[in-house]
Amino acid sequence: MALSMTGFSFKEADTKQGILLLEFRSLNNRYLELQVKLDESLRSFEPMIRDAISAEIKRGKVDCRIYFKSKTNALDVKNVDPVKLKQLANSVNEIGKHFPQIQPINPLDILKTSEIMHDQSLDINLLEQDLKKNLKEALIEIQASKAREGEKLQKILLDKLKEIEILAGEAKKILPTLIKEYQSKIENKFKEALIAIDEDRLKQEFLIFMQKMDVDEEINRLTSHIDEVRRLLKIDGQIGKKLDFMMQELNREANTLGSKSISPKTSQISVDLKVLIEQMREQIQNIE
Repeated sequence: MALSMTGFSFKEADTKQGILLLEFRSLNNRYLELQVKLDESLRSFEPMIRDAISAEIKRGKVDCRIYFKSKTNALDVKNVDPVKLKQLANSVNEIGKHFPQIQPINPLDILKTSEIMHDQSLDINLLEQDLKKNLKEALIEIQASKAREGEKLQKILLDKLKEIEILAGEAKKILPTLIKEYQSKIENKFKEALIAIDEDRLKQEFLIFMQKMDVDEEINRLTSHIDEVRRLLKIDGQIGKKLDFMMQELNREANTLGSKSISPKTSQISVDLKVLIEQMREQIQNIE
């Protein structure tokens, strides 16, 4: 199953020590480009977070943001240390003696001051366990998002492949007709010039024509490449670069078909093939 490089996941987890917020955004990129933004309390876990993401996502520009809102820092008067609060009040009074014009302090600002709170240090081991668990779930979610997008891309590519296959079949089908038309054209030219038809000369003309028109090899390779692209779209793993290579090969055969063409019909088929291949290539740029 093809995985798109475009995906999104958001997870909010209420843990014993606080609330974890995990957000992932992924866009297409040639290689894995990982940007991680963490709260200061989670900074020590960055290597672990990068390893976990790299193990799951192989290509794309990935933006990871993880925030932690500790319950110990909640605006709750029960968390205030009376001794530290009194020390703060004494300090404010002392400062007020020198600056009588000072504005009264907002009680909410006092609650936001971590220095007056009880010492309730985080349990780092527990925080790491919670982070690993929710990180794993968030990665599963973004991979599921990428799989849904990949399924849409897969359908588009298979539809385009079908159109390419039809065009290749048309090219192969009209070749006998083109040969007969060319044969009549050469014979008529000889007759118009009142020249007796020389069988050897006619055979020579046909040989040159057949060499120019021999596109069976190109059409067979086109068919072979189509089968390979279908096979790649059915397997798991990183297939984006392989598919991109296959588009180069398909385009090579379409160009050769156009260069050998001496008929407006086959020239148009070559142009239509290249348009379809380019449309596929644009979609493949978003496959991991």
